[in-house]
Order: sequence, then C-alpha cells, then structure tokens
Amino acid sequence: MAVFGVVLLAVGVLLSIALHEVGHLLPAKRFGVKVTQYMVGFGPTVWSTRRGETEYGVKAIPLGGYIRMIGMFPPKPGRPVREDSTGRLGLLVDQARHDAQRDIGPEDFDRLFYTRSVPKRVVIMLGGPVMNLLIAIVLLTVILTGFGLPGETTRLSQVFSCVLPPDARPDAVCTTNDQQAPAAAAGLLPGDVITRFSGRPVTDWEDVRADIKRSAGKPVTLTVQRGDATREVLVTPVVATRPVLDADNQRVLDSAGRPKTERVGFLGVSPTTELVPQPVTAVPGYIGGLLGQTANLVVRIPAKMVGVAQALAGAAPRDPNGPVSIVGIGRFAGEVGSAQGDAANPITFGDRLASWLNMLAALNLALFLFNLVPLLPLDGGHVAGALWEGARRQFARLAHRPDPGPVDIARALPLVYGMASVLIAMSMLLILADIFRPIQLGG
Repeated sequence: MAVFGVVLLAVGVLLSIALHEVGHLLPAKRFGVKVTQYMVGFGPTVWSTRRGETEYGVKAIPLGGYIRMIGMFPPKPGRPVREDSTGRLGLLVDQARHDAQRDIGPEDFDRLFYTRSVPKRVVIMLGGPVMNLLIAIVLLTVILTGFGLPGETTRLSQVFSCVLPPDARPDAVCTTNDQQAPAAAAGLLPGDVITRFSGRPVTDWEDVRADIKRSAGKPVTLTVQRGDATREVLVTPVVATRPVLDADNQRVLDSAGRPKTERVGFLGVSPTTELVPQPVTAVPGYIGGLLGQTANLVVRIPAKMVGVAQALAGAAPRDPNGPVSIVGIGRFAGEVGSAQGDAANPITFGDRLASWLNMLAALNLALFLFNLVPLLPLDGGHVAGALWEGARRQFARLAHRPDPGPVDIARALPLVYGMASVLIAMSMLLILADIFRPIQLGG
C-alpha cells in the first residue's frame, strides 16, 4: 500500500504539472500566439510527437514543465551587440533576445507573445496558476463531500479505568488510590456508540461533551449501540478538575503560562476521530482558510529555509510545519500507505485515499500561490511586467506622450538566472533534508 501511495502521488504531481502547462497553452493558442513546444519535465527528451506547429513531449527530469511561445522578448532597436558597449550581462541579454528573434519567421510577425494586449498576456500567464487552483478546488470538493474532514464522533475510542489528575502524563497508570471512572464502572467499552443522552438524541460529540460537563453528580441514562444491540446505561459523572481546552483541543494557558483548569462533570471516555462528510456549502470557507495558511507559509519560506539548513547540519530539529520537497511528499504518501491505526481507530483505504488526495490539493494550492510571486522566472513576474507595461502606456496617454512601447522584459534575465539558481539551491537543500532529516507524520 505504501508503494501504491507513492506511485499515486507521483502520477498526480505529473498530471498537475501537465495541466498547469495546459493552462498556459490553451489561452496562448486561443489568442493566436504561436506555441512551438509543450513539454512536461526538463532535460533530455524521452518522448515527443508533433501536432501541427507544436511539439508535445516528456523530458527526463519531472520537476516542472514549460511551453515555448515565440516573441517572449521584444527586439531591441538601435545598437548592435558588442561586448565592449554592453558589458557581459548586457551581452547575455542581447544574445538571448537575438536567439528569441531567430525563431520568428516572416509569417509569424502577427503571432508574437509581446504583441498581444496586456489583458491577453495576463490571461496567458495566469492560466497555469489558475489551473492549479482549479485542480485544488476539485480535489478538496471531492474530499470534503465524498470523504469528509476528521471529526470527533459519538463512537468511543477509549474508556478510562480511573479519574487521573489533570497534569497526569499520557502514559500514567491507574493505582488502587485512584477513583474508578464512571464509564468503566457502568461497563462501557471502546466501540460503543452513544445515541441518546438522558433520552435526547445526540449525533455530535461536542453535544455529548457539553452534557457530561454539566451533569456532574447527576445520574443520567445513556442509550448505547454495541454491535447490533441497543442498551441503556445509568451513569453518574463525577466532579473532576480537568484542563480547559480551546477549539483545537489544545490546553489554554493563563497569564503565567500554566494550564487553566475547571471543575466539571467527568465520565472517563474519549471519542473516535473519523472522516465526517461536509456539505458543499462548507467548501468555499474551507478553501479560503487553506489559502490563507498556504500564503503564510509561502511568504515565510525564506526564513523557514534557514531552519531547514540548521536541521540538515544537525544543529536543530526539523520544523514539522516547514516546507518539503517532492521527496518529502513521497515519504508522506508512503507513511500514510503503511499506517495501520489501532482496533478502535482502524485506517481504511478511504482514509488513505483522502489523505493522498489532500496532499495533491495542498501541493496545487502551494503551486498556485508560489507562481503568483511577482518575480521572474515565475508566472507572476511575467504578469507584473505586462501590468507595468499597461500602466506606462496609460500614463503616457494621459500625459499626451508617445507610446513607450513594450517593456523589455529581457533586461530582467540576470534576475531570472539569479532567481533560478536560488530556486534550484532551495530545491536541492529540501531534497537533502527530506532524505537525511525527514519530517515524520504525527511528529
């Protein structure tokens, strides 16, 4: 099952890359730009075929993809290319511009990328990231409505033998001095499903939790489903000191940093966590929350990379909420595939599939936001260049000045090469960290 998960993720990543490039390809062809290549991967070509004017293929290194559109760089009027007049970086820029012009035939002058209008160029460059967003939306809709989100149910996961103090360790063992827990005394067992509390139907664990808290010292009747049988159990929750928990079931601390406690009813049970299907109306809010969390992670990637380097050097533990490479994602897929769970919370194939699809959705959300960063060679850099050109032309029109012409985005090629080097270095660092200091699911 672990191998199946890794293969599924690998195929999903390749499809995500391929569809990202389709997001660029379709509007480019729709707006009349000549596309000479559509490739998934980098490096040597493994397979390709030509359909019309476009070569479609797969390359050996599946870490990205591209489409080649003619006319990405406008020609530079005036001076010839001379190293002594432009400098080494200038020569590099002019050579790239010259190579781009060399691909343009006499019949192609009305099919150049830089001659399209600003809105059309923005649509072409945003097509890839938007495709990633659409993939994430489809996957998350399937996950939420078809599988559900992890939620606490009224099926019991544990029945505690005694009432332990609130600061007891998770592995603490009951002694003869500890008070017996009411649930154990009443004969409740893991796997029992509470269907009624004092005659009132219950389907949500939060309702059961609230009922237990306010029933301290009061006898109550629970209706319990055990297998095919239904039985009623009389229990009396005891008054116990328990930690105050927030909405995420994390302990709330006081101003001194100590866990807050409260005196409430205590039964001695804990719920199972299962996937609970959600209505379609829950999808937009859930995706919005994920976008905010992912954007926060993308913004903090440079700072997080320092921690990754320290972890790789053995100077600090790996941040479980930090970035990972495709190797790390593959590890996660394998761990999900090999996880077994326990008797009270078995891990089903549906649970695994939901986790794998969720990884793909998270990856596509990250690709969507990362590609919007307004730096070349990312799609957002090309969008920023097109918007700057449109702003310049608008300003010139209002000021009654001549059209300044297209923005010479080729002049940013030194930045492109610098950013590409940084991205490659970051990728290699993450791959090494995921090999030698991997993040383990569940800590």
